Amino acid sequence: MPLHMQFGADDLLRCRFAISPLCETHGAVRTLKHPDRQGYHAPWLRRIHAAADGLDLRALWLLMPRRGYSPDFLGLPPSAPFSSVDEELARLRATRPEQAAAEIRKSLVCTPGAMESAAGRAMLADPQRAIEVLADTTERAWHALIAADWPRLRALLEAEVAFRSRQLADGGLERLFADLHPRLTWSHGSLTVRTPSASVHERILGGDGMTLMPSVFVWPDVVGGFDPPWQATVVYPARGIGGLWQRPGGRTADALARLLGPNRAAILTDLDAPASTTALAHRHRLAVSSVSAQLAVLREAGLVTSRRQGLQVLYERTPLGIALVGGGGA
Repeated sequence: MPLHMQFGADDLLRCRFAISPLCETHGAVRTLKHPDRQGYHAPWLRRIHAAADGLDLRALWLLMPRRGYSPDFLGLPPSAPFSSVDEELARLRATRPEQAAAEIRKSLVCTPGAMESAAGRAMLADPQRAIEVLADTTERAWHALIAADWPRLRALLEAEVAFRSRQLADGGLERLFADLHPRLTWSHGSLTVRTPSASVHERILGGDGMTLMPSVFVWPDVVGGFDPPWQATVVYPARGIGGLWQRPGGRTADALARLLGPNRAAILTDLDAPASTTALAHRHRLAVSSVSAQLAVLREAGLVTSRRQGLQVLYERTPLGIALVGGGGA
């Protein structure tokens, strides 16, 4: 349903970004179920096929209607910008049974027959047991589907946050929401999330602000939600997912070197994780001044970004840089 979120002056100061391993786990579980979400993820799907076949995901799938509400407690807005999966699973397991029962009921009615199914009735009859089953299923899905690739996913999501943070700093929320997703519209202090439903939901943020959460697996959708007392959250597709699962082969690496020059191509390809100028110079046996000049060109082209960590300046690929190295584009 179209969701209108009304911002006040305090809300403009309380918008933040967060990355959620739990959100990505549930997004991956949804992607397994819905073919229209799989377009960019074919290499990943082929690789995790056997592991996915060994999972029983029916409890989660029952609460993931194609259109409609999924329980908030399954993936609450992260309490910090970068929470660990263990921290998020602990929050899930700490859900009050009465809260879980209300949210499970609200979700089940979105799928015809789900409320009357044996699994649906069992969840409502014993919500504490349902919480345990859902948390255990989520943890198994994390290890089977996401854990091995989390460094790569996190690098892309962190690059997205850095890119969008720069947009926010340059032009405020109007600039940020201009191209975040086609179904998001910012106008006169209100953010609208357009969905196929004809009904309308209004939420006045009331000074709590908003969490913006990039995701690898939410594409092609954008999700807005979470009712009070939780902070309003928008989950949107991160840039660069087109090249996420591709490794640069010989042809891609050669083409990248012809496009950027051998040194710049090698530095960009090497930034699987954030690195300093000194570290890159050591790895590539180049002068620090030379690496600094190459990074300046890459940054001007929008392929890398930088951030200060203590006394160091770390460079990392932007979503565009990730897609270029992967040989694809989102």
